[in-house]
Amino acid sequence: MDAKEIIARRVAREVRPGSLVNLGIGLPSLVANHLPQGVNVFFQAENGVIGLGARPPEGMEDENLTDAGGGFVTAVPGAASIDSAMSFGLIRGGHLDMTVLGGLQVDARGYLANWMVPGRMVPGMGGAMDLVAGARRVLVAMVHTARGESKIVPECTLPLTATRRVSLIVTELAVIEPTDAGLLLRERGPGVDVETIRAATAAQLITPEDAPEMVLA
Repeated sequence: MDAKEIIARRVAREVRPGSLVNLGIGLPSLVANHLPQGVNVFFQAENGVIGLGARPPEGMEDENLTDAGGGFVTAVPGAASIDSAMSFGLIRGGHLDMTVLGGLQVDARGYLANWMVPGRMVPGMGGAMDLVAGARRVLVAMVHTARGESKIVPECTLPLTATRRVSLIVTELAVIEPTDAGLLLRERGPGVDVETIRAATAAQLITPEDAPEMVLA
């Protein structure tokens, strides 16, 4: 199992039946493929779809059915197409139960940076800022390090997405909860020990020695 699959499977366990959930582009979109049996969820995308399904089999893609990042998706029975105003009204009105977003950095306060790298061309901030500010729960799904550097840092050096603490960080190495006291290690990745997690994390971690190994969907 590769890092992205571990992350997607673990995040899928946070999804509650009957909830309205936004999946960000890239890694977060894989969560739809790993829901536990019998869990029915309404996945929403900013571009105006409620009822997203998993990625279609190769050759079955529909160019008119994509997520906010342009990735091909399917639609579940009863799915709805809505306009952008309604879509962002749901987000800004606090109606989303959860959003799952990728991350470039998360800092010791639980603040997320995920929308741009200075000096690089980006198409725009998209809905990331609205999602972090408006969703009831904000989960960050990202690999623990990039190019050998920790993505969990004392303070973000990239532009912040919002000054609101995220709810949970899920990587292939750990499940970490930002709290008033700091970043708390909740679970270890499959076969990963606490020292490995500490070594790969630039920010200070509260690390109980009895942190359990994560259970994957």
